[in-house]
Formats: sequence, C-alpha cells, structure tokens
Amino acid sequence: MRSAGAGAKAESEMRRQMIAVLAHAPSSRLARLWSDAGFAVVAEPVRGPETGLVTVRGRIGGGGAAFNVGEATVTRATVRLASGEVGHSYALGRDADKARIAATIDALWQKPELRARLEDLILGPLRLEHAGQAGRRAAEVAATKVDFFTMVRGED
Repeated sequence: MRSAGAGAKAESEMRRQMIAVLAHAPSSRLARLWSDAGFAVVAEPVRGPETGLVTVRGRIGGGGAAFNVGEATVTRATVRLASGEVGHSYALGRDADKARIAATIDALWQKPELRARLEDLILGPLRLEHAGQAGRRAAEVAATKVDFFTMVRGED
C-alpha cells in the first residue's frame, strides 16, 4: 500500500522529467509539435514571458568548491488555464514562444486525463529525439576515445 506522500513524490518526479524534456527540446521542434497536436486551450499569462540572467555555478572535478562560471540568458513564463492549473517554464536563451508553449504544456499536464495525449503527441517524440541525439553524441565521443595503459616492467 502506497502512502499519499509516495504518490505525490512520484507525480512530482514525473512532472520534473516532463519539464526537463521541454527544456531540452529545440524551439522549432516544440512549436511544430505543439501546433500539430491541436490543443484548443487558452492560457492566460500570469508572468512573462520575460528574459533575464542567471548565474551559472560550477565545480572543478565534481567535488571542489563551487565557483561562479558566468551568466546565462533565461526566459521564463507562467500561465493559468481557465480551469485553474498553473504552468511554469524556464528556457535558456531569449525564446519567449518556447517558454510560453512549455508553460502551457506544464499546465495541461497537471490534468491527468490529458497526460497520455501529451505524451503521445509531444513528449514521446521529444524523448525519442533527445535519446537519439545523446546516442549519436556518445558514439562520436567513443570514436575519439584513446585507451592509455601503464605497463609494469619489473624494474624498480
């Protein structure tokens, strides 16, 4: 038997993954999938889209002290559906349309009856394309891999 907290945690993780898919999607592809999906929805802007800067932090070697690498341009948007769901998005760059579409998809995803349709028409294709790109990138990196080894010669 799952507790209510476990269900909420799982749903929160699913939403986090969905938002990550939208954030990684190329703007033109997201716009085309959104248009082709044909969701007839009016999303009232609550905030933005607005563009600003965020500080990017990094670590050397994954375990060193954090330091400021620089700044990145980010566009954010928040929308509200007529039924009350509020969607949020952040996207690298200045693409206001991508931020608005992603926020609208986030709001629609909060309606359980629409999740399967969103997955079939928008999120699934984006996941497949992202996985394919990651696979190609891994293959390119593997092609340039050099194996270094140390040979012990028995001398001191």
